[in-house]
Amino acid sequence: MNRRNLLKSAVLTTATLPLAGGGAVALAAPRAASKTFLLVHGAWHNALHWGRVAQHLSALGHRVLSIDLPGHGLNARFPSAYITGEWAKFAEEPSPQRDISLDECASAVVDALRALKGGPRPILVGHSMGGTVITRVGELAPDQVGRLVYLSAYCPLRLKKPSAYGALPEAKTDQGSTLIIGNPAALGAVRINPRGNASYLEALRSAYYNDVEMREFLPFALALTPDLPAALWTSEVVATRERWGRIPRSYIRCTQDRALMPGLQDLMIREADAFTPTNTFEQKTLETSHSPFASQPARLAELLTSLR
Repeated sequence: MNRRNLLKSAVLTTATLPLAGGGAVALAAPRAASKTFLLVHGAWHNALHWGRVAQHLSALGHRVLSIDLPGHGLNARFPSAYITGEWAKFAEEPSPQRDISLDECASAVVDALRALKGGPRPILVGHSMGGTVITRVGELAPDQVGRLVYLSAYCPLRLKKPSAYGALPEAKTDQGSTLIIGNPAALGAVRINPRGNASYLEALRSAYYNDVEMREFLPFALALTPDLPAALWTSEVVATRERWGRIPRSYIRCTQDRALMPGLQDLMIREADAFTPTNTFEQKTLETSHSPFASQPARLAELLTSLR
């Protein structure tokens, strides 16, 4: 087998192909009970972080698409100091992504949903900050979504802004307090340093991937983008009962989460159920950190498949 055929074989074996829009799709042979999943990553992450989950879902016979939100993955733009390693400047340099809006991110997801033609309406999965995005998507395009799935994710209904939930007592944690670089208001982004020293990376692992060994964590860490556009954290998210509120939804709680504390997850579930008492969350639980796509991808894929 020549080099070209060998590479082609490897791509087909993993069943994960790059898309022009900065996403990845996992293809599988159609099955009668096949579902379609659109996976939306959280802050600083990208489509690549869903790779193992997408492969498991594909092996179970489902169609899977994961995308890079604007400002993430192959769509990212980087502060110059991040490239040069001038860390004092890095803490002060305004983000080249500071103008990216929540609606821009939501529109990218709506476009991806509309491109998934044929079959049942997609199950839209949002992790962490991706919950803010899918909440907006549910309001903008409820007819495009078969189910909303919040994976230890923000569902900011009563207080509207994720940042407002981050200030609540239920959000308090002793993890990650030293991870944020600079002043987000001045930078226009919530900034981390995936190229930080060993102690910084250990703090990052402990806060977000605490059930993943450092050796396994590093590939996930080094694929992160440093700047989360501030609008995804501070924008108001408007959701109505008539549009977002009519979509079936599930919440996957992560009980060992040190980033989005279980108490805060439960608070947002209660608020959403009170908002639409005739359409409440289907709740599932994983005994994992904030990042089950890294620590338990097969179990997460099985759980997603089991959703009604």
